[in-house]
Amino acid sequence: MKKYILGIIALSLAVVAGCNNEEEAAEEVRIGYFPNLTHISTVIALQNGYFEEEFGEDISIDTRTFPNGSAFMEGMSTDEFDIGTVGPSPATTTYMRNPAHSIIAGAVNGGAVLATAEDSGIESVEDLDGKSVAIPTIGSTQDIMLRKALHEAGLDVDDSGGTVSLNPQAPADTSTLFLQGDVDAAATQEPWGVFLENQTNADILLDETEFGWGADSTITVVAARDAFTEANPELTESYLRAHMRAIEFIEENREEAVGIFVGHITDITGSDLSEEETLEASERLHPTYEIDEQVLQEMATISYEADYMSSDDIDGLINTEFIDAVTSESGE
Repeated sequence: MKKYILGIIALSLAVVAGCNNEEEAAEEVRIGYFPNLTHISTVIALQNGYFEEEFGEDISIDTRTFPNGSAFMEGMSTDEFDIGTVGPSPATTTYMRNPAHSIIAGAVNGGAVLATAEDSGIESVEDLDGKSVAIPTIGSTQDIMLRKALHEAGLDVDDSGGTVSLNPQAPADTSTLFLQGDVDAAATQEPWGVFLENQTNADILLDETEFGWGADSTITVVAARDAFTEANPELTESYLRAHMRAIEFIEENREEAVGIFVGHITDITGSDLSEEETLEASERLHPTYEIDEQVLQEMATISYEADYMSSDDIDGLINTEFIDAVTSESGE
């Protein structure tokens, strides 16, 4: 009888502990994003009040920005925030180490280019042999796109036995690197491609229709902590409704959307972006809520071959449950 009672107590404690590990319904939604053009849908949803309208007045909103995907995913993994936009490669590599989040929607396709410095003599991807290429960070989406282009040209990066060296640098610093002759090319996202063209006379070797997977290149996705989406399915769907409204606004009001974006970035960073250049750059990206699972799988395979991940099995990373529900109710 004593053993039986102890067993019941142990079982009860286990049940209580399990309940305590479940996340409670949120009274606040914490949103993360980059102050980059490829995160314009998040900026528009914030600035136009779409998140507030969809969440309702009882839910508060907290936002935080990150300089790159590594910092974003570290923040998500340590429960600093719940949901937001990030490049697919950081989301994938982090998932392989800690499968506690999911990609729940697309955000932007295209919007990345391979630019070459003036007088570099580079006229084809094959000419990158022995050259130095700037990328935002190691393991970034642009890193993966560059590796794809190099492989197709019979080249590889030096850490994989090839001849092309990678130079991780913040995109905002790439113009200086070009002018000083420190790198020969850059795999970068917009608006930095346009900035390189206008500020350094750079050439675009591969534009957004040619680089990586072309117009199908997944540049930004919506990622969310699984604990948050499981405890807050309605808020998750509300986020995606706001996200879709922002995408529609951008498509129908491109110039106005860019003006809102530039104003927001100036407010939070102090950077004085050229609205004209940013508008030009925006034409190279395509906001979308759709997820191209084949592209994400190919990105994962390249990351695995680069030793960024221990496997390219991304089963469970993509969860279309919420976006399917939202698009179904809207008839899209």
